Amino acid sequence: MIHTPICELLGIEYPIIQGGMAWVADASLASAVSNAGGLGVIAGMNSNAEQLRAEIRKCREMTDRPFGVNVMLMSPFVEEVARTVIEEHVPVLTTGAGNPGKYMAAWLEAGIKVLPVVASTGFARLVEKRGARAVIAEGAESGGHIGELHTMALVPQVCDSVKIPVLAAGGIADGRGIAAALMLGADGVQVGTRFLVAKECTISQVYKDKVLKAKDIDTIVTGIRTGDTVRSLKSNFSRTFAKKENDPSITKEELERLGTGALRLAAREGDEANGCFLAGECSGLVNKEQTAKEMIQEMFLEAEQILKGASNRIR
Repeated sequence: MIHTPICELLGIEYPIIQGGMAWVADASLASAVSNAGGLGVIAGMNSNAEQLRAEIRKCREMTDRPFGVNVMLMSPFVEEVARTVIEEHVPVLTTGAGNPGKYMAAWLEAGIKVLPVVASTGFARLVEKRGARAVIAEGAESGGHIGELHTMALVPQVCDSVKIPVLAAGGIADGRGIAAALMLGADGVQVGTRFLVAKECTISQVYKDKVLKAKDIDTIVTGIRTGDTVRSLKSNFSRTFAKKENDPSITKEELERLGTGALRLAAREGDEANGCFLAGECSGLVNKEQTAKEMIQEMFLEAEQILKGASNRIR
């Protein structure tokens, strides 16, 4: 069985964290991943304190194992969310869309393990100095908000830059991805796209079906002009957005209005015309619905077999 320092740090069986995907990562999915031996993560997204508190308490009713919350630092409610995770004694936080430095001292004093998502070595070193217990090096293959560097290049450079554990993210959906991440120097992985089709994931079936049908070339990157760069599945919405983004007569404000609420429409309503279906480049590897437990066990069994059999393939 694959056991790394991340397992000891987080009190989990498998070195895998579920991505804190907005409008996707609720108590149902997070608790299923935690019960399966990974670390489930609730998406803080733009929730206010009471909304997040309710989801945390619901998760506790569904699992007695460690779980985390993803704090979206651009949220208008980030101040109250930062306090709520302390009040609710959340054991682990992942952070994204900003610098968590302002809140780190209070979180660390409360005994919370903070694992920021990073897209560069400089940011990884910065959060390490602020007290991060590990970092999640996320490449541009991932769904949702992305940076510029890709996983294969980013992960080993982050591993060389910090002394704390590193988790790899971006484009990982099977045991081959896990094995590759470990060989790059990572101590574990964060997986998002594959969990979109977990049986415990409560998103629309339309969203799940789009992931299941996706091919290798079926994602698109948009939002560069607005500074909100994301990867999603090609759809009526994403193609329209890309076309308008390349039209100089369309203002940045118009683009921002066009994107507002699009992820919720995809995840909760399955709106193919107006929804933005965030997903990574590994969507083409995702071809069946399973429970979170089945996914995790399958991925790590495959990773073990690959790593043990590597010497038979190399002369």
